[in-house]
Amino acid sequence: MQKNNITALIYDIQGFSVQDGPGVRTTVFLKGCPLRCPWCHSPESQRFDRELNWMSIRCIGLDTCGMCLDVCPNGCIKAGEVTQNAAGDDIRYPEVDKTNCDECGKCAAACKATALYMCGDEVTIDDVMYRIKRDKPFFEDSGGGVTVSGGECLAQPEFTLELIKSCKELDINVAIDTTGFVKYDVIKSVMPYTDMFLYDLKCMDSDLHKQVIGVPNELILENAKRIAEAGGKLWIRIPVMPMYNDSEEHFKLYGEFLSEIKDAVIMVQLLPYHKMGLSKYARLLTNKQVFTAEPPSDALMDARKAQLEAMGLPVRIH
Repeated sequence: MQKNNITALIYDIQGFSVQDGPGVRTTVFLKGCPLRCPWCHSPESQRFDRELNWMSIRCIGLDTCGMCLDVCPNGCIKAGEVTQNAAGDDIRYPEVDKTNCDECGKCAAACKATALYMCGDEVTIDDVMYRIKRDKPFFEDSGGGVTVSGGECLAQPEFTLELIKSCKELDINVAIDTTGFVKYDVIKSVMPYTDMFLYDLKCMDSDLHKQVIGVPNELILENAKRIAEAGGKLWIRIPVMPMYNDSEEHFKLYGEFLSEIKDAVIMVQLLPYHKMGLSKYARLLTNKQVFTAEPPSDALMDARKAQLEAMGLPVRIH
């Protein structure tokens, strides 16, 4: 298949990104992830297909519009009770029951206010490269580049490989943001075109990793070692989660593992838990229980940073 015909499902392209690797970057977010982190701040990234979202702040109300009520073939949308919007005005919102929703997108197409919208766009290599080329001057001035992220971008390996090949043809710095939960052959295929791997380490205890995230961590740790042995560079990202991995004992395990591959580690980035993703769960209309906790204190984050630095590792806090 010619690369111009390869497509992928993405959910966003973010320009002027400064947290996804060095310099100013353009981050391409591919849809679909094999992990189920309960604190995920991008829950719209998890499924491998398009899905309906609803953003109440955009809705102008059924008494003004109501286009969505008549188009759902499965009867998933009905009129709700009159309530108040953020401005304090009376408004009647639609109620969406996704139990029988087949994600056809007809309601989103009818919603002129884009309160109902489909998350997930099918794109080609040329589509994405058109945007990347526009941002190239920012990369050159800042030492940045392109980060291919997700979800898990290596779960759509053919597209990711051809995209980063196209970037390297333009001498653009490339980072792959990955969970590491993929076959090493996939990692090996992209390595010649990848300047660094932004590599997530969620937890060092495999049983706890499987219990909380849904998969064990042996493959993730083994792939990190193999990347290091092959000469790859690792920008390690650790989400610091209360009641999960934020203890001194757990960070001792992080430090011991990373010390084994220290020559490959160019940065350890600590990502304190935050609540900014909670509104995204509401937009997905799943009504699932969502993990919440108080974010770690500055003092705790500083202590964990100092703990890893004392083991000779370069560390920054998001």
